[in-house]
Amino acid sequence: MNNSPKLSLILASGSPRRREFFTRMGWNFTVVKPGTEERVHPGETPEQYVRRNAEEKSADALAAAPAAGVLGPAVAVAADTVVVQDGRILEKPKDAADARRMLRELSGRTHQVMTGLCIRTAGEYHSQTVVTDVEFKPLADAEIDAYIRTGEPMDKAGAYAIQGLAAYMIRSVRGSYTNVVGLPLSETVEALAPYGFTPNPTA
Repeated sequence: MNNSPKLSLILASGSPRRREFFTRMGWNFTVVKPGTEERVHPGETPEQYVRRNAEEKSADALAAAPAAGVLGPAVAVAADTVVVQDGRILEKPKDAADARRMLRELSGRTHQVMTGLCIRTAGEYHSQTVVTDVEFKPLADAEIDAYIRTGEPMDKAGAYAIQGLAAYMIRSVRGSYTNVVGLPLSETVEALAPYGFTPNPTA
């Protein structure tokens, strides 16, 4: 890998949070949104699900790279993040009632945030699943309803954004904080280092 030609960097995600992480690292990159379908396969665990999603997203983005203007060798980074409570995946809520149900489930308890991460070139790929434990404080129904009225939960896995208005709900985080935001940054930096990408942080 160290003797490979200079690679273009692809972020296989439309997430503004992941895009912000890449920008802060000072990397030049191209966003290529994958067109893969996210659906749990029979017998698949949450860990297997997010890892497979990341692998499929990275492959799809790499294949679509030329059409997006990325010519020559490239490395694609893909991630898929879910919230897991009692072994069940909590995706983005369908509506306010679904968000309310999720937040009540998380209230006063510890859940897991799992991200599948895949780094892929034309000849190889590396994938892993990163898990973080997040403990919520007990939430009153009035708190939940007020939070839902902000609209923030509606496009977030598990119906909350740790980096947003839900920050006060979080009692503890055990593991990677950036994983809960949507990209385990330390693991991403380590996986990209062999391809010549190192942090050059920007303010």
